[in-house]
Amino acid sequence: DVQLVESGGGSAQAGGSPRLSCVASGYTDSRICMAWFRQTPGKEREGVAYLYTLSGSTAYADSAKGRFTMSQDSADAKITVNLEMESLEPEDTAMYYCAAYLRGAVSGAWCADVPARSYNVWGQGTQVTVS
Repeated sequence: DVQLVESGGGSAQAGGSPRLSCVASGYTDSRICMAWFRQTPGKEREGVAYLYTLSGSTAYADSAKGRFTMSQDSADAKITVNLEMESLEPEDTAMYYCAAYLRGAVSGAWCADVPARSYNVWGQGTQVTVS
């Protein structure tokens, strides 16, 4: 089974540049969508960044474009996806979740069109609080 383990997050100053990481293990197909979603109480989960693991192509929500960068590293049959966040704003305060879609992805932009409910595996979430 695919497992996702997140790290990073915590408190950050407005304008800061924290990094979130997510280690994926147990996958058998390299055509995977990896994504970062975020959620605040009372709101729907929002996708912010997407990555297609075979090519590394990415796509971003408008709220993340120009400020967030998603990347991947692979080693020892594990993929680590990172989310570099810059120019943080208080509105970026949320629980951030790493997620994987395991059914034959084709590109980062394609991954962005997959609804959140279709992502198969989710991490436990990591809180980012911007003040």
